[in-house]
Amino acid sequence: MADVPNRDSTPEKPRKVKYRKAKASWNPAMQAVPVSGIRRLVNMAATMKDVIHLSIGQPDQPTPRHIVDAYIDALNAGQTGYTMDAGLPELLVALRDYYGRRYNRKLTRDNILITSGATEAMYLALSATSAPGRQFIVTDPSFLLYAPLIRMNGGEVKYVPTRAENQHQLDPDEVIRAMGPRTFALVLNNPNNPTGAVYPRSTVETILEECAYRGIQVYADEVYDHLIFDDDDFASVLNCSVDLDNIMCISSFSKTYSMAGLRVGWVISSQAAIKSLRRYHMFTTSVANTPAQYAGVAALTGDQQCVRDMVNVYRERRDKVVELIDQTPYLTGYKPGGAFFAFPDLPPNVDGSDLALRMLKETGVCVVPGDAFGEACTNALRISFSTTCERLEDAFDRIIPWMAKQPF
Repeated sequence: MADVPNRDSTPEKPRKVKYRKAKASWNPAMQAVPVSGIRRLVNMAATMKDVIHLSIGQPDQPTPRHIVDAYIDALNAGQTGYTMDAGLPELLVALRDYYGRRYNRKLTRDNILITSGATEAMYLALSATSAPGRQFIVTDPSFLLYAPLIRMNGGEVKYVPTRAENQHQLDPDEVIRAMGPRTFALVLNNPNNPTGAVYPRSTVETILEECAYRGIQVYADEVYDHLIFDDDDFASVLNCSVDLDNIMCISSFSKTYSMAGLRVGWVISSQAAIKSLRRYHMFTTSVANTPAQYAGVAALTGDQQCVRDMVNVYRERRDKVVELIDQTPYLTGYKPGGAFFAFPDLPPNVDGSDLALRMLKETGVCVVPGDAFGEACTNALRISFSTTCERLEDAFDRIIPWMAKQPF
């Protein structure tokens, strides 16, 4: 006989089960990726009205018309598929010829890999070679990409500081003294972001000679190599090194031709290094933007007057921002030789991050604090002059009286 339930019994209440939200199992190496000091300020500025941005490192000049037309023509011609993994053959040839002439260096197509911007090029180079026990020398301050990529893959960063009183020039003797038995590589950013310093030929040649002697790899970030204001003789690693065996030269179209959003960069290195990076590149972005590569061909093979015109505009702005910084209480500046950044010092022990935050809130001018770029420059500010002279004057009309009131 089947069991009959007791109708007088109170039914048991269902128990509430508490569920924990599952946490993503992030790789611990993600701890090496900091919150961007640039993005933090820019995100806050996005919630405000009437903000003057002296923050983002992006050209404000229009992309030259013939480059835009080449991009559109490629789209209209149906050039929207994959290229070769190394890059569009026509672009490889154009880069080979252009840089061969510019730096008097014999190159072949096999010395070049096209990437999704210089960022992917640097990612490939550093993440493919960084490992526990390997030490990388990096200037302080430096672009915020390098150190996290090195540390994410177990490498160690050793900083060599540069100083405003020396116009942030790199002392080759100081770099050589920093080299030791665990030094695997040196990251050389010339012209430098954030300081705008352009290293002379004597500095670059001395460092490269020592690196070649010791077997130290050199990763040269030269994305600003055309934005030079006072000296046409830019000392690229491509014409300062005997060979490319320990050299990876990285650049892009982003700054020179105002093509930042088109995302085309490259690595120039030995054929053996490019062969290895091509294999890695296939498992990251596979290929760079195809129509943008056609636009790159037009950029390299077309009239270069557009570049000279942009450089003249940036030079005028550089001179204006140097003048304005000199008029600003508590800011100590210098004359940057390239890129479109100034990196003035505040008085010692002043927290640049706190000051930049208060400046944004109280004046509506957005700059980037020095601690976004290193450990030895917390009392500095990066000021981008990729904006009009009129806009620069408007910004400093707010900054100068506000700085005069600071209780330093």
